[in-house]
Amino acid sequence: MVSKTGRMRDTTIDDRVLAVAARQLAESGYDALSVQRVASDAGTTRQAIYRRWATKAALAEAAVTAVAEVAPPELDDAEPFEALVRELTDFRSGVSRPGRMALVGTMLQEGTDDDVRDRYAVGVVAPRRRRIRDILERGQREGAIPVDADLEIIVPMATGSFYGRALAGDPIPERWPERTAAVIWRAAGGDRR
Repeated sequence: MVSKTGRMRDTTIDDRVLAVAARQLAESGYDALSVQRVASDAGTTRQAIYRRWATKAALAEAAVTAVAEVAPPELDDAEPFEALVRELTDFRSGVSRPGRMALVGTMLQEGTDDDVRDRYAVGVVAPRRRRIRDILERGQREGAIPVDADLEIIVPMATGSFYGRALAGDPIPERWPERTAAVIWRAAGGDRR
């Protein structure tokens, strides 16, 4: 792609900048996010960043969106309990990548821009919860879970134990996805021995 000045535009800048911005958000939080440092670490200039993202908040939103753009696991062929195990395995894998838990903490900081926090909630948290709820609702339709199960409470519990253990500094136990899925299934009133 050629820029307005007639130079070839470096198409790799976006990916480099977003990766560095996401890392900085995770390591230092939103308040400490520095466009100058992002530019330096990504091997570009502040001007190149500001041509793409007009503000620090816009850059942070784009970085959070890039983190969210990971394809969910294929669950169509799995029975609901197995689908729940796969979803929780995918969750553990994603949140265990370097910087991901710290990024969760960044979203909880008071100084984090509301638009950035909202983008994270919409792009990362809501899709995961929606997939877990869809799995449990499929279990209800198939008669594996009672229709009166309190999914409003149960759905956040599915990932909450991971966050709770991480916050307390407790190691994640062996077979966390399978064990958590079994607890969630029983909490929803399903029979899982």
